Amino acid sequence: MKSSADIAQPETTFQRVGVAGAGAWGTALAICARAAGRDVRIWAREPEIAATLSSGDGNPAFLPSTPIPAMPASTDMAHLADCDAILLVAPAQHLRATLKALAPHIQPGTPIALCSKGIERGTLKLMTDVLAEEAPHASPAVLSGPSFAVDVAKGLPTAVTLACPDRAVGDAWLRSIGRPHFRMYWSDDLVGAEAGGAIKNVLAIACGVCEGMGLGRSAHAALIARGFAEMTRLGVKLGGRAETLAGLCGLGDLVLTCSSPQSRNMSFGMELGRGKSAADILSSRKAVTEGAETAPALVELARKLDVDLPICEVVLDMIEGRLDARSAVDRLLNRPLKQE
Repeated sequence: MKSSADIAQPETTFQRVGVAGAGAWGTALAICARAAGRDVRIWAREPEIAATLSSGDGNPAFLPSTPIPAMPASTDMAHLADCDAILLVAPAQHLRATLKALAPHIQPGTPIALCSKGIERGTLKLMTDVLAEEAPHASPAVLSGPSFAVDVAKGLPTAVTLACPDRAVGDAWLRSIGRPHFRMYWSDDLVGAEAGGAIKNVLAIACGVCEGMGLGRSAHAALIARGFAEMTRLGVKLGGRAETLAGLCGLGDLVLTCSSPQSRNMSFGMELGRGKSAADILSSRKAVTEGAETAPALVELARKLDVDLPICEVVLDMIEGRLDARSAVDRLLNRPLKQE
């Protein structure tokens, strides 16, 4: 893979970058693009967030206490109409609706980088499939990797994968929003980048359950390792490459999300492990817990493809109330012994 620091100059750069979605991750990416010298425009679903971002009062709902420079924001998708490229940060289950609103406002060939992680419920499609259906005139890319929004917003060192089948467009993305503290590596494996990002959120719930139950670091490490095996099996079956899944957007993202309560998915699992119900946990949250949203589609897709995902299956059973945490652990521990 090639990093943003290795790209020859000068070539195409996206000067006007749109961000569709003003949650924590969308706002963090907007801050990063602005720091790279880009003219940033933001679409927000909530009028109050559009107002505070435009006025320089930050994003208290999703990135409280984070200094954010004033950036033009609007609830009107036409606000992004003349952008050179767009970072699409809507949650996975809302991506299709967001694209339906965005598609009439973009020109043919407009680069769109998908920054949400998940599998669409009902259709079992990856986010690039949804993009191809709703905005076939766009140029697709996937941005994924071990990156907490607050770290990126603060300018802490982060490295991610930018997957794009068009090398020239991929290089333009790297030049446009890559920074010394936001190091981007190009890949042409869209499916591998997407699969890793979708599966790791569900596996992080399992690691959170392990933490919430106090099962120890050895069990935690085993879950990450066996979870990575599940990620690789499904990602390769979908057409991704094993080496992609072993990189930043697969293993790297898995380790981060499974190792910190800062992850919404891991913290959700911790509460499950302490005996709370999934419904009660989710009803108390403002931000989306992508792993809980993706788990039904992930397990259904794996069964359709005849791919064994035992950890993901017990997570789904806990989310849907068929298993408590102790029963889920017992089911995993009593699986038949076999070769690794």
